[in-house]
Amino acid sequence: MLLRLNALLRLFVFASFCVALSTVVLADDGNDRTQFGHDINIAPGEQVSDVTCFGGNVRVRGHVTTDVTVFDGSVIVEDGGQIDGDAVVFGGGVRLDKNVKVGGDVTVFGGQVRRDPSASVGGDITNFSGWIWMFLIFVLPLVILAAFVTLIVWLIRRLLRPATRSPNVPE
Repeated sequence: MLLRLNALLRLFVFASFCVALSTVVLADDGNDRTQFGHDINIAPGEQVSDVTCFGGNVRVRGHVTTDVTVFDGSVIVEDGGQIDGDAVVFGGGVRLDKNVKVGGDVTVFGGQVRRDPSASVGGDITNFSGWIWMFLIFVLPLVILAAFVTLIVWLIRRLLRPATRSPNVPE
């Protein structure tokens, strides 16, 4: 049993590495930014395309021509920074300082939106604050998947189990 768990753990680590590597390799052009566990800073005067960050914050002081997506971190737009597309954050918050512009929607799951009155948002601002949204988005699907896998394993084991004969029944 321990060997199987070790093999599954290795398979999971390998699959995670492949997914992480593929997002970097398959990026459209050099203007995209993707980071795992590190912050991303867009300097004033700098222009980038898509920005995706896992486990870090994104600070925009330049120009993002499309979307900003952050998992377990925050988006901070300051000093005249601009995002032409959407800003989406899972497990963090969004702060929009003075004279910044977001062309699309601002969506936050499990955090807060802090917006200066002079900040411009072209779309809707949606804020699902609180831990219940994080539970519904991340934990509940994993629990359902685990229950489904457990059911399949139980059914397979039941079908493969050899039939037991009662000693009182004649053959």
